[in-house]
Amino acid sequence: MVKTFMTIAGLVLCVAGGVQAQDRVQVQGASPDLYVLHTVKKGETLYSLGRSYSLSPKEIASENNISAEQGLQLGQSVKIPLNGTNFSQKTDAGGTPVYHKVEEKETLYRLSVNHNKVSLDNIRRWNNMTGDGLQKDGFVIVGYLKGTGIPASAPVASNPPATPPPATHPVSTPPATTTAPTPSTPAPTTPVVTTPAAGTTPAPPVTKPDQQAPPEPATTTPTPAPATNTGSTKPAPAASAGSSFEQLYNQQTSNGKSVTAEKGPGGWFKSNASAGKYYALHNTAPRGTIIKVTNPLNGKFIYAKVLEAIPQIKQNEGLIIKLSDSALEALGTNEAKFYCQLNYEE
Repeated sequence: MVKTFMTIAGLVLCVAGGVQAQDRVQVQGASPDLYVLHTVKKGETLYSLGRSYSLSPKEIASENNISAEQGLQLGQSVKIPLNGTNFSQKTDAGGTPVYHKVEEKETLYRLSVNHNKVSLDNIRRWNNMTGDGLQKDGFVIVGYLKGTGIPASAPVASNPPATPPPATHPVSTPPATTTAPTPSTPAPTTPVVTTPAAGTTPAPPVTKPDQQAPPEPATTTPTPAPATNTGSTKPAPAASAGSSFEQLYNQQTSNGKSVTAEKGPGGWFKSNASAGKYYALHNTAPRGTIIKVTNPLNGKFIYAKVLEAIPQIKQNEGLIIKLSDSALEALGTNEAKFYCQLNYEE
């Protein structure tokens, strides 16, 4: 009797797990061709799918090269495009969460670029992430479907965070079939900008159409050079002394650790990060390294976090670093290529 009961209970759990896995909406493709696949169930038509996914039946039919008269077949896989009509990646987005399955060695920055350059802060907030680490085969929310007819699945934890969630956000114990997670505010992991030194007004960066997002990583090796600091007065920092990136930099370079110094030209890339959050692309510093970047012309410096390598394209030849546009502004320059000095843990 006990064995029979345990067998039945096991079957129930298996069925429940299968339903939850099927209900999860997983994104396919990459920007700008993002879509989800829907398996046709009994009684579903182009019109019912249009209502569920907030698209016109004609748009779904055109995407799948079928006619309205032809109709749908049970078990047929239908491509549902994700666009501005039915898909939102705004901070206050709601509806059915759309997940991306993390691939091997995939970074948070690359995930953002491949999904309409969705804000890194939004990804962290939707997934309750306290860092930038991703775990292979984990599921990460990259946006929300606006359709109301799609069954919402229980939220799936993405990569386990390296540190526990902030104490200011208590987590209640939800049932096994809770609805989509409500966005919360994660603990800050980036520096806070303060006003630059008195008497200086940083010029805004010059935006060029070919600098929207970097492609594949580069293999260019920067040329090391000894660090120097001329002048009798201490340069004014572009970020506050208590910013978290500066604290991380001090930790990484403390206790007698070797510090690498470089001098050379830098470039910039357009970033959708919040103002005052500085990021960098660098060929040799590991992802997560904090680099101190100094502008020798005015003495200003900032602390930037490395996302990945510099893309290997012609316009990046000879660059030792690429900075987000907000970092460029904080350094007080608007040049497409500018001279800078780098210091970071070797």
